[in-house]
Amino acid sequence: MRPAHRSWPDRCSHAPIAEPFPNARDLQSPVLPGMRGSGILPSEPENHAMDGSQERAERLWAAADHIPQGLAVFDPDIRLIASNAVYRTLLDLPAGLIAPGTPLYEIALHLARRGDFGSGDPAALAAERVTLLTSVPHSVSQRLGNDGRTLEFHARRLPDGGLVVSFGDVTARVAAEGALERVNTSLEGRVAERTATLVRVNAELEKAREKADAANRDKTRFLAAASHDLLQPLNAARLYTATLIERAGGGQLGELVHSLEASLNAVEEIMSALLDISRIDSGALKPNPTPFNVADLLKKIEIEFAPMARSRQIRLRIVGASHTVLADRMLVARIVQNLVSNAIKYTRPGGRVLVGCRVRAGRVRLDIIDTGIGFNRDQHALIFAEFSRLEQGARMAQGLGLGLSIVRRIVAALSLGLELDSVEGRGSRFSIFLPLTRTRVEASPGAQRTEPLSNIAGIKVLCVDNEKPVIDAMEGLISGWGCDVRTARSLRDIDKQGLLLGWLPDLVLMDYHLDQTSGLDAIEWLRHNVGGHLPAALVTADRSPAVRLLAEDRGVAVLTKPVKPAALRATISSLSGQRPRAPGRIES
Repeated sequence: MRPAHRSWPDRCSHAPIAEPFPNARDLQSPVLPGMRGSGILPSEPENHAMDGSQERAERLWAAADHIPQGLAVFDPDIRLIASNAVYRTLLDLPAGLIAPGTPLYEIALHLARRGDFGSGDPAALAAERVTLLTSVPHSVSQRLGNDGRTLEFHARRLPDGGLVVSFGDVTARVAAEGALERVNTSLEGRVAERTATLVRVNAELEKAREKADAANRDKTRFLAAASHDLLQPLNAARLYTATLIERAGGGQLGELVHSLEASLNAVEEIMSALLDISRIDSGALKPNPTPFNVADLLKKIEIEFAPMARSRQIRLRIVGASHTVLADRMLVARIVQNLVSNAIKYTRPGGRVLVGCRVRAGRVRLDIIDTGIGFNRDQHALIFAEFSRLEQGARMAQGLGLGLSIVRRIVAALSLGLELDSVEGRGSRFSIFLPLTRTRVEASPGAQRTEPLSNIAGIKVLCVDNEKPVIDAMEGLISGWGCDVRTARSLRDIDKQGLLLGWLPDLVLMDYHLDQTSGLDAIEWLRHNVGGHLPAALVTADRSPAVRLLAEDRGVAVLTKPVKPAALRATISSLSGQRPRAPGRIES
């Protein structure tokens, strides 16, 4: 039953399966023609009942010839009782081996000699085959036939010790299983290949991400350096220009100086906007939400923009309210600064700008309302686009059209709400929504109202900056306001020049990036030596939130370069009221 070079059972299992022939027990004692007197069955008298049984058996075997599986029944002595036509055809047996009473061993020996069971001793192979079929209650095995077809055999022992063998052609099924196995193997190979490719791509992406992160870090360091190195000379130029304006008065020279100031303002706005956008896009802008009182923010907005509003003959009104919100104070201030600056720039002389807040649905709505040129609803999206300006606004003020783009980016980074309402020719309202917090932060003294700027003449001011053009420009400007100004480039210069001998400053204006120490540490040193509370402000080109937070923790105000002269004067006026002026002497 197998060709050469193949062992007898290709596959064999003993798991129980459904009965291959459901009426097999009816085949245990059929009476077929020629079987009486053969010794297979005992003689019996003529009996109508037995005749009926014989008729049923003959019909059963006649039907068995029409099933597609081969079928054979053996008695307890493992001799053939009967078989169907498919059994004889698939095994290609000679007539002598299909006769009733043929031992199963002789059939197996014939097949072994023919080579169906592979190479080896035919008698041993035949005995092995018979043992396989009879040693267990049920067995399943496969082998190749002479014509190359795969045959699957089911053998089951009968209750009386007999044996039923059925088998069929499973070539198509085996071929399908082989094809499926090959597909699975191929699929596994492709999966392994794809997995290796994915691992390689992920590794390449990780390297690219690391390079991008490194590039962003380099960009952040460059921006920090650019903020300082580029804004320092611009700061000096702004201070010198302010001094010229005050000294030039009217006339042609005054007009030229004002034109110079306008150009410097435009440069400052461009640089500040580009630096802000670069910080946001590079990921260097990291929100740091902390509780703060809105009144403190509005106080600083009023100090910074009141001079600008007065110079344009615009009434700026700040309606303070003591609400504690949770947000990044520095970034919220940047939003409000941009919106208030736009409101003043695009409002005609005699107009009004109102900044205030109110509680709405558990949030603080901070409004910036103006009576400016306004715009229609169709232009809402346009005004937030980069380098986009409305025609009427471009005729009123210089600019690049980046301010509202920066506002939109920061609002998105902080996950805040932004609302806009405007009527062309009548004005606009920009509102940002800040989350309230249960943590209570009291407003700083004087934050609820603003006193008019006092006369700063005679105030003693110590200016420290490591850039000589900057301190020279500051000395010229502040001295022109009547202040008693002394300057130094470091703490060592203060000591070497004996600046504090017989002279105590009322306040100090300190750069943050000094050559040998930080400005905040220098302020602490001065406070320790001067005694008591020395009012101080950082005047720095470093706009990082970290520096602002450090300054706030030490009670130090912050002015960012380039310094607006009006904001500088307001800061001096505000700080001068925090310390009683009294003469004193400090030994070095």
